[in-house]
Amino acid sequence: MPRRRSDAEVVLDSSDASLLDIVDNVLNKGVVLSGDLTIALAQVDLIYARLSLLLCAADRVLPNEDADFMARHHARHEVRERAKRGPAAGPAKALARRR
Repeated sequence: MPRRRSDAEVVLDSSDASLLDIVDNVLNKGVVLSGDLTIALAQVDLIYARLSLLLCAADRVLPNEDADFMARHHARHEVRERAKRGPAAGPAKALARRR
């Protein structure tokens, strides 16, 4: 009976994988790292923190963001360009620049 592969073996897929293949698999499937941090003085716990880190590709977490991302990017770019030109950059000044 074949041995069942562990979760790590499924994510990392060790068969002739380069570092780029491993990073791609990790980002596609996602990895959660968890840990506890305790700061103590004289065997008295002063600070305790439970930490969790989710590492995956952004399109896995926000799958519906692709369609709207470019529109928001262009809108922000236009606002920045208008701010650079300043309030005096009206239509007359824009026409003067084109000449």
